[in-house]
Amino acid sequence: MPDTSITIQRRGAAAWFILSRHEIDAGVIRDLQDACEAVADDAGVRAVVLTGSGEAFSRGWDGKLLGEVEALRQAGVLGNPFGCLAELPAPVICAVNGDALGGGLALALAADIRVASEPARFGLPEAELGLLPMAGATQRLSRLVGRGKALEMILTGEPIDAPEALRVGLVGEVVPAGKLAGRAQEIADCISERGPLALQYAKEAVSRGIDMPLEQALRFETDLTVILQTTEDRAEGVRAFLGKRKPKFKGK
Repeated sequence: MPDTSITIQRRGAAAWFILSRHEIDAGVIRDLQDACEAVADDAGVRAVVLTGSGEAFSRGWDGKLLGEVEALRQAGVLGNPFGCLAELPAPVICAVNGDALGGGLALALAADIRVASEPARFGLPEAELGLLPMAGATQRLSRLVGRGKALEMILTGEPIDAPEALRVGLVGEVVPAGKLAGRAQEIADCISERGPLALQYAKEAVSRGIDMPLEQALRFETDLTVILQTTEDRAEGVRAFLGKRKPKFKGK
C-alpha cells in the first residue's frame, strides 16, 4: 500500500496494521477500511494487531475536521467509521503504544483486546471544544468500563494513565514499552492456534449477544454452537483431541 497512513505487515499468521499518522482524518479512515478489506477474506490471517508508530498511538482527530458537521460527514467520522475493524472475522488486538485520545481512543475501542505500554494515556477531550465524542466512543466505552467511569472520562475530558485503564477494564494488560510489540505478537500467536471459526462465532456471540435480553442471547449462542458442530474444523478438533495432537484448522 503506497502512500498510506496504515502499513500492513505479515508476522506469522498475524496481520499488523501500523498507523503512521497521529491525527485521524478522512485518509486514515479510508486506509483503515482498505486494510480491513485486504485481510477480511484471507484465511491465512488468524489475528490482526493494530498499533501506532513513534511515541503515540493516536492523539485524536485532525483539527480541520472539527469545524462543521458537513466536514465530519464527508470525512466519514460520523456513525461507525471503525466498524470495519470491529467486524473483522479475525480477533483484533490493539497494542496501544502511547497516547490514545479522542478519535484515537475511539479507534482502540473497536478492537477486541487492548494491551497498553506503561506510558500510554487514554482520554476523550472533545467536551473541552464543545463537542461530543464520536465514532462510537460513547457507546463502546460505556459498554466496556461501565456507565459511571465512562461518564467521568467523557464529562471531565481528563485522561487516565495505563494502570487506571487496567483497573477499570479498558485494557487487559500493561507492559513496559519495549515489550509491547512482543507481547502483542504472543497473544496473536496464541489466538492463531485456536479454531478460526470458533473464534469468529465467539466474537459474534459476545458482540451481538450483549445487546440482547439474556434468554434471546442464550438461544443465539446455542444456534452458533449448532452451526459450528457441522464444520470441518469442529471434526478436526475432535480428531486431534482423541489423537492427542495439535489440530490443523482450515477455517471450514
